Amino acid sequence: MSTISLNEVCMRTLGLENPWSMASYEKIGGYKIWRKIVTEKTPPEQIIEQLKLANLRGRGGAGFPTGLKWSFMSRNTPGQKYVVCNSDEGEPGTFKDRDILRFNPHQVIEGMAIAGYVMGATIGYNYLRGEFIEPFERCEQALNEARAAGLIGKNILGTDLNFELHHFLGAGAYICGEETALLESLEGKKGFPRFKPPFPANYGLYGRPTNINNTESYASVPVILQKGGQWFLDLGVPNNGGTKIFCISGHVNKPGNYEIPLGTPFKTLLEMAGGVRGGKQLKAVIPGGSSVPILPGATMMQLNMDYDSISKAGSMLGSGGVICMDENTDMVKVLERIAYFYYEESCGQCTPCREGTGWLMRTIKRIVSGKGQMRDLELLISVSDNIMGRTICALGDAAAMPVLSFIKHFRSEFEAYIQNG
Repeated sequence: MSTISLNEVCMRTLGLENPWSMASYEKIGGYKIWRKIVTEKTPPEQIIEQLKLANLRGRGGAGFPTGLKWSFMSRNTPGQKYVVCNSDEGEPGTFKDRDILRFNPHQVIEGMAIAGYVMGATIGYNYLRGEFIEPFERCEQALNEARAAGLIGKNILGTDLNFELHHFLGAGAYICGEETALLESLEGKKGFPRFKPPFPANYGLYGRPTNINNTESYASVPVILQKGGQWFLDLGVPNNGGTKIFCISGHVNKPGNYEIPLGTPFKTLLEMAGGVRGGKQLKAVIPGGSSVPILPGATMMQLNMDYDSISKAGSMLGSGGVICMDENTDMVKVLERIAYFYYEESCGQCTPCREGTGWLMRTIKRIVSGKGQMRDLELLISVSDNIMGRTICALGDAAAMPVLSFIKHFRSEFEAYIQNG
């Protein structure tokens, strides 16, 4: 699949052939806000208030208000503090952060530097998915440029402000997209999620207060501060401020990344992606990456793309990975593939997830092979219910929710497999 990010389109429209360079970023106002904050010593509370006004909700999947999250860490807490960027983009159907890192790495760096200033953290880590070789190289190049310009490092712009940033490549484990497993990995340990509380804001990296946000969340900060929180808020709808990048893939004519205001009708996003491939009917949509409940196509066509609208319909906006399926899609085989993914990616720490994902995968595989029985459907529901809410992190829920939603909306297809052997 070939995609082109909105960042790249906009920057090339402006005649910027190397949008990932510092020269290109500064031509569109990059680092202006960071320079102003450093030289004028902007009160951190003022920055947090703008983010709260903007109603920037976390773009990694949870949708937690960013301004509120930043307020949890006091700038005056003594000792070392950290800011961490979660760029371990492993959710199937999601590929927006990859393009932000490839084509606009400086905006992530600026957003992280601002976060460090607000929370009094002098060190930041950007944890990238292990397969992101090109994005990692672009980020390293951008970091070297920013450091050479005196915008990152010690005595930034001749002041007493320090902020050092490091890039870290993971090893391909989906579980490290969970923030505390990511911290364990950064510390050189196996990526097992931690019990919460304590939360990272109190006990994070190396036991010190740590703020963790998604790539898109950090990248949104500079433009919010440049144009104002009210401007960003007005782009979206109530309780859903601003724009969001949606990754649309599957049976569409123009798969790719599309940045649209939150609250935009799904049918508009589908039109932007060229509609359903081959002029076929839309059968189903996974609106936020493979871990969220699936919705029938007819339901999605009535919805808007924002956190609250999707939630009320019984699913989640999640990471913004929109997977479209046409009328010929075999829903049983789709679920088989999803179940296998979560079985393989379970870290094995929690018994309900370690054992439950295996039960789900084997039961669905049995149905696909023609050996299923009607009681298997109730078994799938029972196992899913026994996983939900009984694990340290959300991977167990991520494995169970698709199973429950597929059976809820497409039960007849599972029954047909069983009845016809």
